[in-house]
Amino acid sequence: MAKLSTDELLDAFKELTLLELLDFVKKFEDTFEVTAAAPVAVAAAGAPAAGAAPAEEEKDEFDVVLEAAGDKKIQVIKVVREVVSGLGLKEAKDLVESAPKPLLEGVAKEAAEAAKTKLEEAGAKVSLK
Repeated sequence: MAKLSTDELLDAFKELTLLELLDFVKKFEDTFEVTAAAPVAVAAAGAPAAGAAPAEEEKDEFDVVLEAAGDKKIQVIKVVREVVSGLGLKEAKDLVESAPKPLLEGVAKEAAEAAKTKLEEAGAKVSLK
């Protein structure tokens, strides 16, 4: 098998849907026995302070913010676990209960809209920034 460059890998990932990419991340985590949960949490904590201005200028990256869980909290927790890879049940529950909270930051418009649609179908109130 030919070795792919970083740019070639990124181009391949850009062609995947959000669900396909989440499936890939899960398989990657299982294969290499790693988790992406810690880096996601660090990026979520550091991004608002450092990356707020560039995100507003570019408009090709969006943040998905959970405003409220709504009446169907259990369904929302399940969808949050689907949308944000690497979250356990407790982490997803804590995230939903501490709304408003950003779920995804700096994602493509299509991915952000797909996540927003899934969350709203589960009964959550979501905004894109």
